[in-house]
Amino acid sequence: MDLASEGPESRSWRILGILVMAGIALLQLGTEFFGTHDLARFLSKSAAFLLGLPVLVACSFALFRWSTRRGLNLLRALFVGSVGAGVFFALLLRLTRAATFALTTVRAGSESYNQWDVLRVGFMNGVTFFALWALVFVLPVVMENARIRGLEAEKLRTEAELAQLRSHLEPHFLLNTLNAIAGLVSEDPRLARQLIGNLGDLLRDSVAPGAEMETLDAQIEWLRRYARILETRHPGNLMFRWEIGDGTPPALLPRLLLQPLVENAVKHGALMRAGGGEITVRTKLDGRRLVCTVEDNGPGIPKTATRAGAFGLVSVRRRLALRYADEGSLRLESGPAGTRSIVELPADPGGAA
Repeated sequence: MDLASEGPESRSWRILGILVMAGIALLQLGTEFFGTHDLARFLSKSAAFLLGLPVLVACSFALFRWSTRRGLNLLRALFVGSVGAGVFFALLLRLTRAATFALTTVRAGSESYNQWDVLRVGFMNGVTFFALWALVFVLPVVMENARIRGLEAEKLRTEAELAQLRSHLEPHFLLNTLNAIAGLVSEDPRLARQLIGNLGDLLRDSVAPGAEMETLDAQIEWLRRYARILETRHPGNLMFRWEIGDGTPPALLPRLLLQPLVENAVKHGALMRAGGGEITVRTKLDGRRLVCTVEDNGPGIPKTATRAGAFGLVSVRRRLALRYADEGSLRLESGPAGTRSIVELPADPGGAA
C-alpha cells in the first residue's frame, strides 16, 4: 500500500482530502459557535485544529509509511493511530483551552467544563479526524490494491489455464498420434514424415514462451497443423474447411483461444457423425468486431448446462471476460445438423498487446 505516491493524481487527491478535512473542521467550529456562542470554546478548538490537524496528517502518513515498510497489520496500525490521535488532541485541546483563558478575557462568557470533559471532547475529535483521514486516504488505496490483487490473481489463473491449454496436447493425443506415425512408417513413409513434422511444429509452438495475444493468422496456422494431424489420424472420417475473411488475419486475440472449440467440435461433433464429419473454421469482420465461428456437422449437443469438467468452454469464457469484460462473448448454437461455437470480440487491428 503506497500512501506517499508522488504522481500528479495522487498529489491532487491528497490536496483535496486535506481541504475536505479542513472544511469539516470549519463546519464543526461554525455550528458549535452559532449554537452555543461560547467564544472560549471556539477559540480553543480553533487553535487546536489549526495546530493539530497538520500534525495529525503528517504523523498519520509517517505512521503508515513506517507500518507498510514493515508489513504490519493494517487494522492494528489503524487502531494505534486512532488512539494516538485521540490522546494527542485531548492534550492539545486541554493546553489551548488553558492558553485561551490565560491570554484572553473570555472566561466569563464560557460554559464551565472540568478538565475531564475537555480531555474527552479532545479525544473524540482526534479519533474522529483520524477516522476521516483514513477514510479519505487509506480506504481508496486499500480498495485499489484489492482490485489490483484481484486482477493479478485472475491473470495468474488465466496464465495457468493457458499453460493447461498448451499441455492439452495431452498424453492420449500424443500417444494416438505416435501410434498413427508408427503405422505409417512402413505403409506411407512420406506421410509419416509429414505427420512427424506437423507434430514437432505443434509441440514447439505450444511450449514456446510468448505473449498472451497473437494474430489470428498465427493462431489459424497453428490450428491447421493441429487439423492435419487429426485428418491423418482419421482418414476419410474427418475434414476441415477454412473460410478466413478478408482483413481478419492481422487481428489480435488471446493465444490458443479457438483450440478448445476446435477440439470440442472434433470429439463431440464431427467424429460422432456416421460416414465422416466436417469442421468449418470461419472468421469475418462485422464492423469493429471480429467474429470467429467453429462449426461441425455432428449430432448436436443436449440443451443442458455446461457439463462438469468442460474446461475448454469455461476457460474460453473466462479469458474473454478477463480481457474484454462485456465486449467479448462465446455462444453455442446447436441442433440436429450440428453445433456452432461463435466467439465475438473487439477487432484489434494488430500490434503488441
